[in-house]
Amino acid sequence: MSKTVGIDLGTTFSLIAWVNPASGKPEVIPGPYGSPLCPSVVSLDEDGRIVAGEAARRRLLTQPDRTIYSVKRLMGRGVDDIQDELKIFPFRVDPESRNVIRVRLGDRFFTPPEISAYILREVKGWAEEFFHEPVTRAVITVPAYFNDAQRQATKDAGRLAGLEVLRLVNEPTAAALAYGLDREQRGRVAVYDLGGGTFDISILKLISAGEGDIYQVLSTCGDTHLGGDDIDNCLLALARDEIRRDLGLDLAEYPETIQDLRKALIAAKHELSHAAESNVRFLLPEGMAYVRHFTRAEFEELIAPIVEQTLAPARQALADAKLKPSEVDEVVMVGGSTRIPLVRQRVEELFGRKPHVELDPDEVVALGAAVQANILTAGVQDTLLLDVTPLSLGLETMGGVVSKLIPRNSTIPASAEELFTTGVDNQTGIDLHILQGERELARDCRSLARSRLSVQPGPAGMARIEVRFTIDASGILQVRARDLRTGEEQSIEVQPSYGLTDQEIERMLIESIDFAEQDFAERQLIEARNEAESILHATEKSLANPESGGLAPEEREQIEAAVAALREAMTGTDYRLVRSRIDELNQVTTPLAERMMNRAIAAALEGKRLAEI
Repeated sequence: MSKTVGIDLGTTFSLIAWVNPASGKPEVIPGPYGSPLCPSVVSLDEDGRIVAGEAARRRLLTQPDRTIYSVKRLMGRGVDDIQDELKIFPFRVDPESRNVIRVRLGDRFFTPPEISAYILREVKGWAEEFFHEPVTRAVITVPAYFNDAQRQATKDAGRLAGLEVLRLVNEPTAAALAYGLDREQRGRVAVYDLGGGTFDISILKLISAGEGDIYQVLSTCGDTHLGGDDIDNCLLALARDEIRRDLGLDLAEYPETIQDLRKALIAAKHELSHAAESNVRFLLPEGMAYVRHFTRAEFEELIAPIVEQTLAPARQALADAKLKPSEVDEVVMVGGSTRIPLVRQRVEELFGRKPHVELDPDEVVALGAAVQANILTAGVQDTLLLDVTPLSLGLETMGGVVSKLIPRNSTIPASAEELFTTGVDNQTGIDLHILQGERELARDCRSLARSRLSVQPGPAGMARIEVRFTIDASGILQVRARDLRTGEEQSIEVQPSYGLTDQEIERMLIESIDFAEQDFAERQLIEARNEAESILHATEKSLANPESGGLAPEEREQIEAAVAALREAMTGTDYRLVRSRIDELNQVTTPLAERMMNRAIAAALEGKRLAEI
């Protein structure tokens, strides 16, 4: 039997992990660069080849129109749902998108599950290289507050990646699994999970029962489009406004520069998590420079509204669990954004205790997914996981009112049924409208499916139709209806409004075969060439800049020779030679880059001094 893995399909990074049978402990699997973090980025080559991970992330700077990131924010959502995202992300959505969003990369269109499948396939390849055998089964984590459509989209992505998705596990629950095993902790635990694009808060009860453990989720709440991306976009908006105001330069005309600036600001954000200040020195087009000094106090004031948005769901989760903050024994921090000191401070103030940060917040969800995968496949009997459904499920009744069959925070698997009848004489059918959400009226909830059940004509109130809702362990809904008078039973296909049909998935699977199996050496060559393209692009821009006119003839000669050598190496198949030539070009261009930056910064500071005079 092939290995079974746990996968954290993240907004910013994705990870893959397994339980090492020798130690019985979960471990993350590193990629070709030695890091277990796979950037959740996908790019389309001009020759039609798809690349994912680190190689794709580098292309954000050189080919932004062919590259996409943060696609998790689009999973299982419709065009109307993502209007806010379209304002801040460079998503190029097909205007003819209907049920499923289609995003443009180059001259082709892809759905979010397709793009996520390439990310899953990338980390799957890491594991296959690590194990030297195929990997076909996985547990994949999702934000606890993902609705049915978003969960279905994640399962579709796994299927497209060639994986049998054994279960979807809520991210905070997975983190609690890893945390509980690591610390052997018992009691009530709050898991605060602030990732790149989503926020979740779950309250769990960890219980020792005989020889085993029970992980019972008491409540969950969150926001599926709130995370570190919003902090990055806040910094980017500030920088673009200042550049437009102070330098008269609108970066809307320079998409590559925007991505480069975003990268520099993210680096400053990371620095401010462990330092009191950070300096951004960024070279702009037309020989200008953006020089900005950030203090942690200024940064915290800027992002405070975003951090505050996480506290309302946290209070709601406590209320749903019928607990006061003081009754929570432990608080666990999950997600890269929880490294920000202000986030930890506000969480500590809310719960009245220091949160636990011992486990790597980037890795803990993947480790928990691996634990659950091991439970499902290795016959582990001493751990029971009781998760909950995040949103209520029900049916539309007379007057457009919602009748809730399964309320939110119900332990899953779960089932419920309700009887329906006819409202007028000789009615021949009953319309069933299946909904998900907390509002009282159908128009304010998410529509999951519609179906019409035939009934025998008769007096009003004669028909007896039993509708049964069943939620599986992955939080996905199935609906059956039975006519109690005739015994006829019908299964209702709950195809979410923004889900893929079986036919669409089959077509995508066939189309993806060409890209499914890339051997390790070929991938290394692709990544080396992508890195080479990036440095060549930057070098050519620098040489074309008027500021490079001060180059000595021998310096320019050295650079041009290194460029030619790298281009020649790229035509071959030796990735080691390509990387060697990249290093050589980096060495000869370093003095040029330093001189240009120093001149631009000097000019910017002089301009600022004159403006103050």
